[in-house]
Amino acid sequence: MVRVVPGISAGGHDKIRTGTEDQKFGLSIRDGYALHALTRILDQPNLELIGLHCHLGSQITGVKPYLTAVRRMVGLMARLYGQYGVVLPELDLGGGHGIAYRPGEQALDLTSLARKVRAELADACASAGLPVPRLIIEPGRAIAGPAGIALYRVLSVKHTGEHVFVAVDGGMSDNPRPALYGVRYAPRLIGRHSAADPVRTSVVGRHCEAGDVLAADAELPSDIRPGDLLAVPVAGAYHLSMASGYNLVGRPPVVAVRDGRARLLVRRESLEDIRRRDVGL
Repeated sequence: MVRVVPGISAGGHDKIRTGTEDQKFGLSIRDGYALHALTRILDQPNLELIGLHCHLGSQITGVKPYLTAVRRMVGLMARLYGQYGVVLPELDLGGGHGIAYRPGEQALDLTSLARKVRAELADACASAGLPVPRLIIEPGRAIAGPAGIALYRVLSVKHTGEHVFVAVDGGMSDNPRPALYGVRYAPRLIGRHSAADPVRTSVVGRHCEAGDVLAADAELPSDIRPGDLLAVPVAGAYHLSMASGYNLVGRPPVVAVRDGRARLLVRRESLEDIRRRDVGL
C-alpha cells in the first residue's frame, strides 16, 4: 500500500488537513512522484503492490472531498494499468469522518458517505475500464469519540466581574485538543440536580497556562460549586491518546461501563509512575 497525496483541502482545522500538496504526508499525484514510486515498487521482485492509500484530514463533515479523492485515486490506478497492465486490488480512502462535539454541530452522515462513495467508485472504475477494488475506510474517531466520556471534579469557582471560571482537577495534560485546535466541548453537571439558572462559564484546567481552557463558553448552573462533577461527552478519541504528564500531573484512569457495571481498564497514573524512568536523582 502506497500513500499518495490527492491534493484536496479538507478538515476542521489547518493543523489536521493532510491531503494537500504542502504537507509532509504521502507522494504527490500532481507532480508525478506517486507514479514514479509505484513504478519503482513494481521493479522490485520482493515487493507486492496491493493498493493506494490517502488520508484527507480530520473532522470532515461533507461527502464531496471523498468523492473527489475517489476520482483522483482511480485516475492514478488507471494510469498504472495503462502503462504496466497492473490492476490494484485495494483502495484505502483513510478516515477523518467528522463527529459533533456539541449539540447542534454538524457531523458527517456515514450512511450517505457509504452510498455515494460506492456509487462514485463504481462509476469511476467503469469509465476507466477497471474492476472495482476492495474499498477500505478508517472510521476511528467516529467509533471511539462518542463512546468516551471524561469526568472532572470541580476544585474551585471564581467570579471576576461577569466572568465565571470553573477550575477542575484535569486540563491540558489529559486533553490538549482545545489548546491545540480550538476544539469546543459541552461539559454537563452530573451527580445532582440543579434548578439554578444557567450561566456562561469557562471550564479551566489546573495547569500553569492561560490557554489551559477545556471549554470557554460552557453553560452550567449558576450554583456550580467545588466538589461537583462535570461530564464531558464525546471524549473517546484523541483525548487520552494525546495526554502527557505535564506539570507532573498523572493521567486519569480509564473505566469501562456496560449494563450498569464498571470495570477498571487503566489505573490512575501516580507520581511514582511518572518518576520511575528518572535516573540519578
